[in-house]
Amino acid sequence: MLDLEVIPERSLGCEHWEFILGMQFSQAVCICMSQVAVMKRVQVIYNENDPLASDLILSLTLDGIRLLFDSVSQRLKVIEIFAMNLIKLKYCGLVFNSTDVIPTIDQIDHSFGATHPGIYDPEKRIFTLNFRGLSFTFPVEQASEPRYVRGLGSLQFTNGASPIATKMFIFSGNSLVDSKPPSLPISCFCSHPYLQWLEVIRHNGCTSGIKLSIICEGPSQVLEPRRHACVQELFFGASAEDVLTLLGAPSRVFYKDEDKMRIHSPQAHRRAPASFSDYFYNYFTLGLDALFDGKYHKLKKFVLHTNYPGHYNFNMYHRCEFKLQLPTKATSVDNSRLVDLSPTFITVSAYSRWDEVCEKVQPSSRPIVLHRSSSTNTTNPFGSTFCYGVEDIIFEVMPNNLIASVTLYASDDISHELQS
Repeated sequence: MLDLEVIPERSLGCEHWEFILGMQFSQAVCICMSQVAVMKRVQVIYNENDPLASDLILSLTLDGIRLLFDSVSQRLKVIEIFAMNLIKLKYCGLVFNSTDVIPTIDQIDHSFGATHPGIYDPEKRIFTLNFRGLSFTFPVEQASEPRYVRGLGSLQFTNGASPIATKMFIFSGNSLVDSKPPSLPISCFCSHPYLQWLEVIRHNGCTSGIKLSIICEGPSQVLEPRRHACVQELFFGASAEDVLTLLGAPSRVFYKDEDKMRIHSPQAHRRAPASFSDYFYNYFTLGLDALFDGKYHKLKKFVLHTNYPGHYNFNMYHRCEFKLQLPTKATSVDNSRLVDLSPTFITVSAYSRWDEVCEKVQPSSRPIVLHRSSSTNTTNPFGSTFCYGVEDIIFEVMPNNLIASVTLYASDDISHELQS
């Protein structure tokens, strides 16, 4: 049985680990993986058809804990204890729930102090006791329904019995219903940079680079760490040293040993095998990869990841909050009318639906099917994805119509410059 400390409006944890409101989904998964000896069963629950429609849930089934993550930010929004009998809980070092201490209303009042009168739902027969950042629910039998005082359920029960809490919620703010995930806590930065937003830089129909806002730990002031934000620009042709200077050390360096898309290139069979291996800088917390030419060590490709559940790479990257503007396709018009010939653009983001994008732009007619299998990973339980080309960009699309990744290529002119 887990023995955990409750901090209202902040966290649930012990001296070795802590689930903190605002932390990223991947950070909570890392905790579960590190505690696999005591957390025996962990389930990931999400909406397969529309992952944005409902919360992303990490359920510790045998420990009575359910972690609810906001579907957009993928940060921890609510910590729910759905089975109080499976866990030992303390507040300020004092136990208020265990096999020996029953979490009655009297016990909760003794442990947490006075609060507003509880709220009773006569339809569900649920009595809710609310503190700031903390709520308890008590099922109430019909024979002992609470009396009402000025419209609120009081703590006076007809039979003198004190109901027992069956659920507890930790959240940010005053209301569980209106709770939102706080910003990523400084304690969760762990010396990594995190992305606030990213814009794709394009000129004359060609991608030239990216502009991104990064937040990280700044210099401490009076022993308290501070956030530091900066805006950087990276362009194709930049050296590996330039990227290290602007983004810091990557989470991982990956060397390519094969090019699965080579067969789709013109005269691919005439190409001599490369004697230099291209390599990626993987920035997991920024949600992007940077590919460098193995011979000249110049930047030639970006890959932006949206980190949707149900994708092969889910939980490897944080979501890249990118925005990309593409010119809309021309439509037939009546020649007798005066029309505005200035180009119009559509903004594509990590939350765009592919069918809506296709209505505005002209993708390649037939997609390339990506199976995500190799000599080391022969099975893919999530199924194939589909790759569409739009100008110098490749969109990887999931079966549920969401964009899984965006690959940005250097134009031919820039590619020639890399070799000069």
